[in-house]
Order: sequence, then structure tokens, then C-alpha cells
Amino acid sequence: MTTFHLQVNGKPHTIDVDADTPLLYVLRNDLKLNGAKFGCGLGQCGSCTVMVDKAPVMSCLLPVSMVGARAVRTVESPGSRWVPSVVLQQAFIDEQAAQCGYCIAGMIMRATALFEQLPSPTDAQIRDWMQPNLCRCGTHLRILRAVRRAADVLALQPVRKKR
Repeated sequence: MTTFHLQVNGKPHTIDVDADTPLLYVLRNDLKLNGAKFGCGLGQCGSCTVMVDKAPVMSCLLPVSMVGARAVRTVESPGSRWVPSVVLQQAFIDEQAAQCGYCIAGMIMRATALFEQLPSPTDAQIRDWMQPNLCRCGTHLRILRAVRRAADVLALQPVRKKR
């Protein structure tokens, strides 16, 4: 066992786990943040997607020892203009993008990363960006419409400087 100091959703956490423990297990088992889901355990579905700094990461593949001082954000993190989870979640509701809902937290985190890197994405950029995440229920077209809807709403919001 090793002690790790993590910054998750803006809060410090100290945990004692084996260095090769996947970040997903730490989030779910130790920190009780259950938004990210275990889907395949192989980095092939994206249900476990979280953000590490500004990058979407499949947390089932990332050992906690590789996180270091980087900021981890999960779907449980609060929304803002720069982390637009509230807008995204409403868009997913409006488009009825969730059937079983298992993949949705990972989809929202991947879309959040998209908006942070490309604030006004094209439809092709949205498709390319969302491609690594799978929806086994087959609501991909609704998910893409939800991300497009959120992008359109966010484009209308005034941009404020970060404090």
C-alpha cells in the first residue's frame, strides 16, 4: 500500500492503495464517486471516462500512481461556463439521449473536454471527438444531437474571464 494525495473535483483526498490500482476503482470504492462506470475494463467503451487536467481519460486504464498532482474531474463536479455539465445534462435530457444511462457520465465528460478544447465544434468534430465512447443501447444519434444542442446553447452564452 502507498499513500496518494489526489485532487478530485476541486477537493483534496488522501488514500492508501496499491500503486497499480485503476483510478476508476479509487473513485468508486474509496471516494464513493459512482458516476464513472466499469464497462469493459479494457479502455474500449468509455463508460469510465473522467477528465485529468483537460484531457478525457478512461479511468479503468489509468493507475492511480500516474495521476500525480493533476486535477481529476468526474461527472459529479459542479458545472460552470468552463465545465458546462449542467448545460450538457439538460441537452441529454431534452434529446432523450439516455436509454439505460450507463454510458452517459462518460459521454458527458468527453463532451466537456471537447468544449474546453473546441468551444464551437463542427458536427464532424463532435462525431470524431465522441467516437471513442460507446453506447450499447444505440442512442448515438441522440447523443450527438445532445452535444450539438449543448454547443449551440454554450455559443450563445457570454464568455466571462476565469477568476
